[in-house]
Amino acid sequence: MIRRAAVGRRALAGCVAALLLAAAGCAPGASGAPSEGAIGLLLPEVKTARYETTDRPTFVGVVEQRCPGCEVYYANADQDAAIQQQQAESMLARGADVLVLDAVDTMAAVSIVREADRHGVPVIAYDRFIAGGGVDYYVSFDSELIGYLQGTSLVTAVEEAARASGPRADGRPPGVLLVRGSGTDPNSAALAAGVDRALEGEDIEVLAEYDTPDWSPDEATDWVESQVTRFGDRIDGVYAANDGIAGGAVAAMKAAGFDPVPPVTGQDGELAAAQRIISGDQYMTVFKATTEQARTAAELAVRVLRGESPRTTATIDGVPSLLLAPRAVGVDDVERVLVDGGVHTVEEICTQYYAAACAAAGLSGEADGETS
Repeated sequence: MIRRAAVGRRALAGCVAALLLAAAGCAPGASGAPSEGAIGLLLPEVKTARYETTDRPTFVGVVEQRCPGCEVYYANADQDAAIQQQQAESMLARGADVLVLDAVDTMAAVSIVREADRHGVPVIAYDRFIAGGGVDYYVSFDSELIGYLQGTSLVTAVEEAARASGPRADGRPPGVLLVRGSGTDPNSAALAAGVDRALEGEDIEVLAEYDTPDWSPDEATDWVESQVTRFGDRIDGVYAANDGIAGGAVAAMKAAGFDPVPPVTGQDGELAAAQRIISGDQYMTVFKATTEQARTAAELAVRVLRGESPRTTATIDGVPSLLLAPRAVGVDDVERVLVDGGVHTVEEICTQYYAAACAAAGLSGEADGETS
């Protein structure tokens, strides 16, 4: 059964019914509108650019628009599960009516959900599913589909390269590294299932695989460096679970003298990834409309705060869920998906360092003369 928050617990006594009916006469919130309650937004880290540049401002903006009388409590845990626990407890103590939680560690986050349950506060798992945690809703993208898009792109790129270069002298099939996401994130398991499905039956050898702690690009760099030492030119491609990990993998291989870098996947459509794709250092990314994801979560949070029962599109482990569709982005898709979609401008992508690559990709029109 879905828990319901004690709506408007900061409002004056006797105003709850009036708030639900949007009537006047209750204590005003910061906007001057009657106070309806507070929504806590807990994000996991800052190394992935999207959280501070897209998720947070979009979420806050939608709440302000949909619920002028609502407050938003915000905190970023900077990849520290213990700090996130403290942040959640602080929000609950302040009287948060709904928590939207993107967990640093989804196993540790179960205790946050339990504490929220003790306060009668519903929890919306955001971006990362919290298995066995008793969350009320889940808002994300179809992670297995993302993994499948990454995997099929990698298979295509590796097989095309193998056909162009001919059989190996040692007779071995093409080899790939799998640099997965954090082992404590259930999304990583779903991504892995998609990648494994794409690789199944293909004549490609998995040389080694790694669960990247906290999705850390630095950890990914260190691990790929060790595998380059171990396997050398047997590495024909790299599955990187997101763009941060992809950047780490690319850095390791370039430092080792790979030129060109073997095909590397990614996820998130980050600006740095778009530039690597244009320059040929990263093969593809999977773009998730994180603006739409944040907007969906914000609207859902407002409706839950108001005691409504929103419709959902799926059920994941018994949890009502809203899953959005991702899109694969290669060099031919950067302009159509990322530029025309308003994610990054040509000027942002095509700085002086990438001017020649942008011109070769037909993406230099608005960036001619760019020197930033």
